[in-house]
Amino acid sequence: MKTASSLLLITVTLYAAAFLSPPGLQSFGQEASPVPENNIERLDPRINTIIPTDAKLEKIADGFAWVEGPVWNKEGSFLLFSDIPNNAVFKWEEGKGASLFLKPSGYTGKESFSGKEPGSNGLTMDAKGNLVLAEHGDRRITRLDKYGTKTVIADRYDEKRLNSPNDLVFKSNGDLYFTDPPFGLPGTFDDPEKELPFQGVYRVSPDGEITLLTNEIKAPNGIAFSPDEKILYVTDVSPERPAWLAYDVNYDGTVSSGRVFHDAAEFVKTEKGAPDGMKTDKRGNLFGAGPGGVYIFSPDGTLLGRIKTGVPTSNVSWGNDGSVLYITAGAAVYRIKLDTAGPGF
Repeated sequence: MKTASSLLLITVTLYAAAFLSPPGLQSFGQEASPVPENNIERLDPRINTIIPTDAKLEKIADGFAWVEGPVWNKEGSFLLFSDIPNNAVFKWEEGKGASLFLKPSGYTGKESFSGKEPGSNGLTMDAKGNLVLAEHGDRRITRLDKYGTKTVIADRYDEKRLNSPNDLVFKSNGDLYFTDPPFGLPGTFDDPEKELPFQGVYRVSPDGEITLLTNEIKAPNGIAFSPDEKILYVTDVSPERPAWLAYDVNYDGTVSSGRVFHDAAEFVKTEKGAPDGMKTDKRGNLFGAGPGGVYIFSPDGTLLGRIKTGVPTSNVSWGNDGSVLYITAGAAVYRIKLDTAGPGF
C-alpha cells in the first residue's frame, strides 16, 4: 500500500452554456441526426426483457473528435462527457443540446501537448455529487467540486507518476477504483516519461491511501462493479488478449481469481474498436462498449445481444430515471430507452 499525493487545490474555469468555444476547439453539433436501421442485434431470448421491441437508438450530439466517459448528473438532470483530443468536458441537456462545460479537462501544461489524447477520459460522480475525472495529460485523478475547485485524489504510486488514468468507479464505501494504461502518454507504452514499469488497476481509500490491485493486465481500460460489488469487471484492450475480465472482490477491497468473462478476439477481427468502458444494470447484466457498439452480457457471461453504432464505441452511462442508456461512440453521443435500469436509481 502506498499513499496518494497530498491534496492540492486548483482553481479551474467552468464555461457556461452560452460561452463561445475557445480557439482550437473542434466544432460540435447539437441536433440529433438519423441513425441506421437494424441497430439492435438479438442473440438470446433474454435480450427481449432488456431491450423493448420498439426501442430506438437516437443520436443526440455529433461532430466531436473522440468522446468518452459519459456520466449523468442527477441533481442537474444533465449528461457530462469527455472529448479527449479537445481537452474538454461537454454538457448535454434535454432541449438545449451540447455546450462546453470544462476546458482544460485533463492537461493544464503551458506547452502544447505532443500526443493525441490530452484531455480527461473517464468521468464519475462521488457521493456528494462532485465530478471526478481521470486526466490523461496531467496523469492524475481529480475531484471538481460544485464551486469550481479541483482537488488531486491520486497522481503517484510508489513515488512514481501514474501513466494516464483511464476509467474509474466508486464502491459504496467510498473507495475509488481506477485503471491506468499509458494511452494518454504521447509515446504510450514506450514513452520516455513513463515512470511505472507496468499498467495497474488501483484502489484509493477515502483517506487517500492507494493500493495496487493488479499489474498483470497488459492494457487495463474500462472498469465496473456488479450490483452487489462482489465482482470487479475490467477490460483488456491489448491486441494479444482483448477481453472483458472479471475479478472476485475480497472482504478487504482487494481482488483475486482474475478470469476471462468474455473473449473479444472474434469481435475485434470484424469490427473497429476494442472492449472499453462498461456498466452493469440492477439485474447484473453487463453493458460493455466495444467494437461497433454495446455488447450486453448476462451475469454468466452469455452474449445476449448488441446495440450497434457501427463505429468504435467507448463507454456507456445510465441516466434520467435510470432506464436510459447513454453511449459515447466515435464523434457522437447516443441514447436508448431500455426495460432495465442502472444500480442506484
